[in-house]
Amino acid sequence: MPSTFLALHYHIVFSTKDQIPLIDASWRERLHEYLGGTVSGLGGFIQGVGGIADHVHLLVGLKATHCLSDFMRELKKASSVWVHEEIRMREFAWQEGYGAFTVSPTARPQVQKYIANQAEHHRVKSFREEMVEFLNKAGVKYEDRYLD
Repeated sequence: MPSTFLALHYHIVFSTKDQIPLIDASWRERLHEYLGGTVSGLGGFIQGVGGIADHVHLLVGLKATHCLSDFMRELKKASSVWVHEEIRMREFAWQEGYGAFTVSPTARPQVQKYIANQAEHHRVKSFREEMVEFLNKAGVKYEDRYLD
């Protein structure tokens, strides 16, 4: 086959350092817009951004040439700098690590809806509970101590 065809979609989740609720509603949308722009600037395709005060969710499409860990390092670094400079919140930092789960093209609309409705989901479920659910559904082995 003379060409390569890919559909690489990831639902990515990461939290503020120590899951402290630092992302205030007054600037949350601006952060989400910045994250989306940064994804595009890194050569990815943003398909959804959402979150609440202590974490964010992204649905992104990546190219075969992307290395997920490099992509995440650059995304978190750039957005931390943005918060420091634009919001003037010097204590802001992202938690080390992230969750990334592949998404089939047919499941994208459901994931987009889930990401858009984060405030509703977190009325009844904590970030930790959400992550445990994702990890279990994906069959990912984990140690509890790495969830805090």
